[in-house]
Amino acid sequence: MMNASEMIFVGIDVSKDTLELALDDKSKTRCFDNDEKGIKQVMACIKAAEIGSVPVAVGAIVLEATGGFERQAAIALCEAGWPVMVLNPRQARDFAKAMGYLSKTDAIDARVLSHFARTLHQSDNRERLLMKLPDAQQVALQALLTRRKQLITMRVAEDNRLETSHKSQHKSIMAVRKVINKQLAMIDSDIDDLLHTHFVEKLSLLKNFKGIGVGTQASLMAALPELGTLSHEQISKLVGVAPLNCDSGKHKGKRMTWGGRADVRSMLYMAALSAVRYNPIIRVFYDRLISKGKAKKVALVACMHKLLVILNAIMKSGKKWNPLHLETIKA
Repeated sequence: MMNASEMIFVGIDVSKDTLELALDDKSKTRCFDNDEKGIKQVMACIKAAEIGSVPVAVGAIVLEATGGFERQAAIALCEAGWPVMVLNPRQARDFAKAMGYLSKTDAIDARVLSHFARTLHQSDNRERLLMKLPDAQQVALQALLTRRKQLITMRVAEDNRLETSHKSQHKSIMAVRKVINKQLAMIDSDIDDLLHTHFVEKLSLLKNFKGIGVGTQASLMAALPELGTLSHEQISKLVGVAPLNCDSGKHKGKRMTWGGRADVRSMLYMAALSAVRYNPIIRVFYDRLISKGKAKKVALVACMHKLLVILNAIMKSGKKWNPLHLETIKA
């Protein structure tokens, strides 16, 4: 394995329009457009990087998650064979403050990410943090889910307008709602077709597990490809439903959940609401927590965690769900 001194660690600060590139945490940065041409220029700069006239390998490339504006660049860099990490902006900002980077500009942020890349390269979590390229079906499914969410937001907005608008505008609003509903039906049909065409084998494992509807299935397949490949502790932390310690000295703080993938967490929340009513295993678990005096919200988060652990175990085993085998699952 190459020594870190023989590698470069790249930070890229992403905005809607630009990519700020730092090949290390001290040199001057370069700015490129956040489009196909700009991404190719970024890749050319990385390929041409040298240390003392000697070509070097890329140790890690770090970008912040920026509402999807980073996706095209991250995928292109990953397809080029480089180790890419897409991180939560809060993590990068906390690192910057800890390292004394108090000012904030695009150039400073890019250099901070470069510094962070070097640190993460030497971390035990390096492999876990590396971006995994989604397959074409996952990309297509995620795009459909994103569009579905947008359409639902638009429909809610029209519903709100209907309540406060003049009656002369009702016809227009209802016409727009009709178009939105038609589009939603088409999206739902496309999602169903994609699930039954490309994910039928995985979904067959969940066939008899109550509380996991089509929407939850689609979100799991699109946004959580790691399901079944990680331990229950790792998958829980990845999603953000693992209870984390908050202790210091003699102080024993409340266990809290935070971070993780918000879209998966939202999906699990809705699934848990359904499972508490219709899944006997989750319902008994929920009732037991409530009887012990747990707040309903805390009990529901615990159900989200249990659901995820069970689903992860099902996928890892490759065997169809059977409640008689629950004792084999460490939840």
